[in-house]
Amino acid sequence: MNIKKIKELVELMNENDLTEVEVEQEGVKVKLSKKMPGAVEQVVTPVAARPEPAPAAEAAAPPQKEQRNVKEVKAPMVGTFYSAPAPDADPFVEVGDVIQKGDVLCIVEAMKLMNEVKAEFGGKITEIRVESAESVEFGQVLFVVELV
Repeated sequence: MNIKKIKELVELMNENDLTEVEVEQEGVKVKLSKKMPGAVEQVVTPVAARPEPAPAAEAAAPPQKEQRNVKEVKAPMVGTFYSAPAPDADPFVEVGDVIQKGDVLCIVEAMKLMNEVKAEFGGKITEIRVESAESVEFGQVLFVVELV
């Protein structure tokens, strides 16, 4: 990965108020993190140098509560999470709401584009794991939904 690509990532972070970006390309992994306003830390790691994670041992797993029939709604991209269509509007969903497939759950803004996140299944919202205007990462859990 060349310096130009890294500078583009820094610009992307600054334009979208991101605190961290991680990209893997051509066998090199680049992770950029802001520690304080304006400061950017760069970590470049060759992918082949990373040790493979050990298989998870059943005994090492902490005991869990009885698992309900739940699914997670994850962020489809890096961006800013918005729980409502406008700052003065009611949120799309709240804990306890019953949702149907296709319902809008939130908006994730990326690169000045507002992307609606729609439910892919019906159920009851049991948790909302992010606050409005908070930065989210790709794959970060936004909502926990109990299937009904």
